[in-house]
Amino acid sequence: MDTQQSEKPSYQTFSYAKPELKRGKGIVQLAGSDLIRGRVQIVSEGGENNLHSHRGMDGFWFVLSGRVTFYGPGDVVIGEFGKHEGILVPRGAEYWFESSGDEDLELLQMAAFEKGVKVERLDAAPQKLDVASVKIDVITSIR
Repeated sequence: MDTQQSEKPSYQTFSYAKPELKRGKGIVQLAGSDLIRGRVQIVSEGGENNLHSHRGMDGFWFVLSGRVTFYGPGDVVIGEFGKHEGILVPRGAEYWFESSGDEDLELLQMAAFEKGVKVERLDAAPQKLDVASVKIDVITSIR
């Protein structure tokens, strides 16, 4: 008998409510497993403002509100995205992003992890902006 079929699945349910953020960046953890993770990043200014890549992780970014600009090496604009637009950043691709609108940026981030590979963030450049970050790691609800 296949053991995967005999094990009960571990469902995760969640909800999201934007936390109050005075300045910087917050992260709300929604759900995750060994293969995928879902978060919402809230950015009042700045963003992931240094060029970096991820080994072993693909990133999917979807704008819920606000505007974002993604950059590649040499600060070349990869794309500017508004509500209900986004980008997939494949593992190993260098990028950075910043909030580029007048309202707080809310980004749904889905990360997919490559099996058997240690996920690492590889910084290619130091931080460009001095942004005071507020980190909020919260699973908003598990039922």
